[in-house]
Amino acid sequence: MSKSRKHGIFAVSGDVVALTTMNREEVRNAITIETALETVFKQMKIGGNRERTIQSYDYIFKQFIEINKLEYVEEITIDSIYHYLDSIEVSQRTKLIRLKSIKAVLSKFYNNGWFSDRFWTTIQIRVDKEVKSGAKLSDIEKLLQLIDQTTFIGFRDAVAIKLMYKTGIRIRTLGELKERHIDFENLVLSLDGSTLKNHKHLKLPIDDEIANMLKTLIQLNNGIRNYYGTENFNVFITQNGLPMNTSKSSNFAISKQLNKYAKRFGLQNINAHAIRRAHAKNLLEKGASIALISKALGHSDLAVTTQYLDLDVEEVATNLRDFL
Repeated sequence: MSKSRKHGIFAVSGDVVALTTMNREEVRNAITIETALETVFKQMKIGGNRERTIQSYDYIFKQFIEINKLEYVEEITIDSIYHYLDSIEVSQRTKLIRLKSIKAVLSKFYNNGWFSDRFWTTIQIRVDKEVKSGAKLSDIEKLLQLIDQTTFIGFRDAVAIKLMYKTGIRIRTLGELKERHIDFENLVLSLDGSTLKNHKHLKLPIDDEIANMLKTLIQLNNGIRNYYGTENFNVFITQNGLPMNTSKSSNFAISKQLNKYAKRFGLQNINAHAIRRAHAKNLLEKGASIALISKALGHSDLAVTTQYLDLDVEEVATNLRDFL
């Protein structure tokens, strides 16, 4: 019996033997980018990635290899990535998105053993954060006038808007606010760590107007909870007596209401974040220091606070002149 017949299905061809004797570097360099992408995208599909994500990676990476005229994985270098970024005429923000996509694909190449190091990680694109301006006080006042406060929803929303503007409280914290957090005697909100993003205790002053509105809202809440048989001590609840942050049907109901009001009344920049920023700007205009504003907003550092204040060049120059 011949040697090849003896081994049968276990016989190994000469080509495969030659391949196994190649060193790791030669195997890596033999892979075309097209083959590598097919493998990676199959892995992504098995891993549960959305088809839309895969298509986006495919488009960006093929644009990258087309601009650089690349064919093999080994031809991809840090210079080719820089060349691609310099060649595309898009905004810095779009370049950042495309760089992230390329890095994601290259990381998968690395995980498959086609690269010996992650040289692309050193490439960075700096993009200035888009500064969102605060709501105008005139728009907030107009909104409060237009809301029908004779209904529970309307009154609740009006109290929420006033409280956000007067204290700068976050919309998430608003949903977690309990009756025990309100000190009516000393006119402060005493917020414990469970309600705040930074998990630190914070006290925020309120005025008599806000205090009276909160007392009225709590009375209305009691009537609604009794009617629907619900039990909770949340200050802001749904029309069915449920806490906002746990209701599947009305989660962040006030945020949705603000969007509706903005469209209905033709108001620009009316949302929870914009109202919070308006509170910060109001404090600054009244003479509060950035350090104090930062503390009141519960920010981790002053850089976040300065973004909230959205100061332009002229404002900075005018304010600095007082210290000359």
